[in-house]
Amino acid sequence: MVIALLYAAHVVLLFAFGARKQIMPRPVANVPELQLANDAGEWFALNDPTLFALPHPRDFASVIRRQAPALEQLSFHWAEPPGELPSPADDLGTVFSAFMQTNRFASLELQLKPPLIVSTPVLPIEPVLARGSTLLVQGDLARRPMLNQIDLPSLPWNDVIVPSKVQVVVDTAGNVVSTVLLPSDNPLEAASHLDDADRRALELARTARFAPAQYLTVGRLIFNWHTVPLTSTNEPDR
Repeated sequence: MVIALLYAAHVVLLFAFGARKQIMPRPVANVPELQLANDAGEWFALNDPTLFALPHPRDFASVIRRQAPALEQLSFHWAEPPGELPSPADDLGTVFSAFMQTNRFASLELQLKPPLIVSTPVLPIEPVLARGSTLLVQGDLARRPMLNQIDLPSLPWNDVIVPSKVQVVVDTAGNVVSTVLLPSDNPLEAASHLDDADRRALELARTARFAPAQYLTVGRLIFNWHTVPLTSTNEPDR
């Protein structure tokens, strides 16, 4: 019974409040309008796919052909109208002659063969090879002057001797406390190595004296040997 009563009340409410009203249309106002501008047809013509692919009455080439001006063909049979020079031929050089007589120009002597300038060389010409053995100091030891002069002899040998490189350690008083013979890095130089030259380099390196300093100094003494021909045919042992 409760369900029936609720259903009846629902139906009564539908009929009481469910009356349809007639829909009144609202007046239309402020509606945008679309209009074509003047000469807008040319822009819409660009959407035509055949405008550039096929002959078209409004394409670029057709407009050029219609507006091309007609060219007038010139005649090849043209001749200059006859005429005479206003001045006689006798007066053609009068102005130039008067100019040359009233203007004097300085003469220029052309020296096609200038005099030869002989000069003497500034630097004296020295022989390529040294005339005696030389000593070269490298490293930090080169900053300390050598106090004694080492007389380097010329070694008797019929070939070139590679330089002997000796690493030395010099104390604060300037005396050499250590000498080590350095091997050659180049295998070609090692082939022309001479043991007598290395022993002589070690002996001479121990006799070197340098200026005093506040610290030990390590450097290298490079002995560039000068050779003289052997007097006998027997070669010394290497």
